[in-house]
Amino acid sequence: MSVGLFAYPEQAAFGRPLPKTKIYEHAKLTKTVRTKFINQIEKIVWQYKLAPETINLPSRKSAPEIEIFVITLKTPEIGSEVLRAIDNAIPFPIIYELVFGRRVKVVAAFKRPSEGDSTKWVTYVYFESNWQQINVERKPLPVALNVAGLYEQMLRELMVLPPRPNETITQQVERVGLIRSKQYERAQLERRLRNEKQFNRKVDLNAQLRGLDKEIEALSVIKGSD
Repeated sequence: MSVGLFAYPEQAAFGRPLPKTKIYEHAKLTKTVRTKFINQIEKIVWQYKLAPETINLPSRKSAPEIEIFVITLKTPEIGSEVLRAIDNAIPFPIIYELVFGRRVKVVAAFKRPSEGDSTKWVTYVYFESNWQQINVERKPLPVALNVAGLYEQMLRELMVLPPRPNETITQQVERVGLIRSKQYERAQLERRLRNEKQFNRKVDLNAQLRGLDKEIEALSVIKGSD
């Protein structure tokens, strides 16, 4: 069964091409990111709009509607800064389906309105599925009480780390982000350890690695589970 790929209802179909120039107009892009847009993206289609009028679920301030963007790629990978630029330009939650050849994968970051400025949105870390065959069987949309609940379920399907009991989506995403930060720090320490010649420095670096391992393990534990 597919991961993150849902059979969207026909009444939610939008099917409008989204010119890259529209993103350029609404997002402040560096020259590097603009070059990646050109080199990595073939086309963007705003494929579905999951909103109260299309899926018969009430909206919430945290997720008034969900946009499904299908991006045809020129290369097998796309920089997260490219997707972040699109997210910064569109003030709604977005689920991306990336297509390359006969394969597809789903990518999304958790987005919420800024607490300081409701006209702006905060974008967290990105989650993604593995590449899947484009004709893989899709699953029905999760059952939800509102658009925000649907969005949470769709995102959580992409997260390898399950939620803790009573953990909100924001708390779960922040915990995953912290784990990724610790894992990056660990990888940096491992590189330093490989290149270190002094024995006493190696001992110190190993101690730091063990400390990070304990922090990562503590963050990964699903409290309350057997």
